[in-house]
Amino acid sequence: MAERWEKNHTLFLLIVGLLAWFVPGAGHFALGEKKRAIIIFVTIVATFCTGLYIGSVGVIDRVVAWWWYVAQIMNSPMVAVLGHFTAGGGYPAYGRPNEIGQIYTSIAGLLNLLCIVNAVYLAHLRGTETAGG
Repeated sequence: MAERWEKNHTLFLLIVGLLAWFVPGAGHFALGEKKRAIIIFVTIVATFCTGLYIGSVGVIDRVVAWWWYVAQIMNSPMVAVLGHFTAGGGYPAYGRPNEIGQIYTSIAGLLNLLCIVNAVYLAHLRGTETAGG
């Protein structure tokens, strides 16, 4: 069992990281941390949706506001789909609501990045305990 884990350790960490990126909290859910996964999912999705509600979908702008977009893409690959639709400028967002919406969606992305790192770290710790013990 320990030999098999050593061979697949990197692949397991990659899968946990990708799960955590595709759906916030999914990496923790795959590790059996169900309560933590639900809290992460609800918090990140609520923060992201609040930002979209305040500033409209136009806050996701991969052309003009690409620094914000870098943080927003950490939410999920679904942000890239939204960014594709808003790249032409068909969803304008101006003024204070735009700024606040960008802040909310970017904070949600950066929070998810922390959760991705935490999920991979927890998976790594569990892998080293299994391989070493």
